[in-house]
Amino acid sequence: MNANVFSVAVGVSLGRKFVLLAVAISLVGCTQLPRGIQPVDEFDIDRYLGTWYEIARLDHRFERGLDKVTANYALRNDGGIDVINRGFSSGDQTWKEAQGKAYFVGDSATGHLKVSFFGPFYSSYVVFELDKTDYEYAFVCGYSRDYLWLLARRPSVDEEIIERFLKRSRSLDFDTDEIIFVSQDPTAEALQYDQ
Repeated sequence: MNANVFSVAVGVSLGRKFVLLAVAISLVGCTQLPRGIQPVDEFDIDRYLGTWYEIARLDHRFERGLDKVTANYALRNDGGIDVINRGFSSGDQTWKEAQGKAYFVGDSATGHLKVSFFGPFYSSYVVFELDKTDYEYAFVCGYSRDYLWLLARRPSVDEEIIERFLKRSRSLDFDTDEIIFVSQDPTAEALQYDQ
């Protein structure tokens, strides 16, 4: 084999390995916990399944402009969780939906999962506070402090839950000045989600 061809072949092979390694490292990083944030323990996925209403969030591109946002969680045959997120875009008067899947990162009694809406790419889903008595509200974040949600079983929560969410989020260095409160008003539009 010509030395130049061999050098190119080795270079391409090493280049591919480097790219794959970089992608693998970045994917692992997206399923890690944000520094200083611990997921809840004694997490019961069976009680967490079902529909949750998004009460508040930090803005990000994949939910921008959406109201009436819900997340529905159901068990998969492979032990994972099916995720269906829905929201209403008042700008174009349509419902948007994203389907994904989630799996526990470690122990299923710990509120740390990885969720994917895009093939093999996963991101952390960290339940860092939960109403363990009734599973009526959950404080959730992603792999960084750019992702934060207050979820509830009803379209609205008591003011004390909102204050608790803001105080806890602030104490964990989330930018609470950027939090958006999501309209769940069923009278805001007459359209029903057409499954």
